[in-house]
Amino acid sequence: MTNVYLMAGLILAGLLFYRYVVPRFRRFDEENVKRIIQQAQDKKDPTAHIRHALDVAAEQVEEVQEITTGTATHYLFEAQIFATREDAEEMRAQRIGAVARRFYEELPSALQSRGEKRSNLTARERASQRWKRTIH
Repeated sequence: MTNVYLMAGLILAGLLFYRYVVPRFRRFDEENVKRIIQQAQDKKDPTAHIRHALDVAAEQVEEVQEITTGTATHYLFEAQIFATREDAEEMRAQRIGAVARRFYEELPSALQSRGEKRSNLTARERASQRWKRTIH
């Protein structure tokens, strides 16, 4: 009788694995295939660095949040409330552009200082010195 329970448990575990774990592996594999194809296309695209800079900047900027109070819906971005999602998304796009632009402004000095000795400041202290400007 123990073998029957053991076999039923093994079959149940296999079914659960096939139902929940295998789809995650498939999605992971699909994402990797898309990424590899995108990297191959980026090698031929001379403007791929701009798209990559904008993607990285978009990751660094917070998303627009929807706030519903009663029947009114407002949109929040960086502690500012907007009446429409389009206005909030426009401000987010401006912020993404500013972050990406700042990357390109700092790129020459970063490339030039590759051979120089690093300062004793922490990365946070160096970043706070460079990033004092904002679009607000």
